[in-house]
Amino acid sequence: LIVAGNETTRNAISGGVHALANDPASWRRLRRDPALVPTAVEEILRHGSPVIHHARTAARDVELRGVKISKGETLALFYPSANRDETVFDAPEAFRIDRRPNPHLAFGVGEHVCLGAHLARIEIELVLRHLARRVETFEVLGPVERLASANVGGIKNLRVRMRMARLESASKPA
Repeated sequence: LIVAGNETTRNAISGGVHALANDPASWRRLRRDPALVPTAVEEILRHGSPVIHHARTAARDVELRGVKISKGETLALFYPSANRDETVFDAPEAFRIDRRPNPHLAFGVGEHVCLGAHLARIEIELVLRHLARRVETFEVLGPVERLASANVGGIKNLRVRMRMARLESASKPA
């Protein structure tokens, strides 16, 4: 639980900072309108998909989009693919902090939903709110180094320059 919560939350946050640095208009909008923070958190989770995959065993025979899956077969569930499904998400490659609905599967679903999903959302929200009060702009300084992992999608190294907000802006609640 400790490793899962640490890896996924920090990778969601770094992925969110990267996405927001590449979309300055969304960052300005988020800073102006703190009501967007909860939907931005969900979009960060969908867009970044910090968990790459899990294996599951089919509990019963089923057919999914014309493919027969037999009870007992092992399936690999790829979350980044599911979170970019064009039959579920309008403009799935776009990062949109106001995306609604956002039925992403970043934390799994049903009986396999992540136990720490609520805590992760709170942590990501707190980081976004604090950054929004204190950071006017982000600038990525060079290439992003991604983790070499089959399980966790994340950033190993992201060099960012931040332009800090003026003191009066920094005191506004987000």
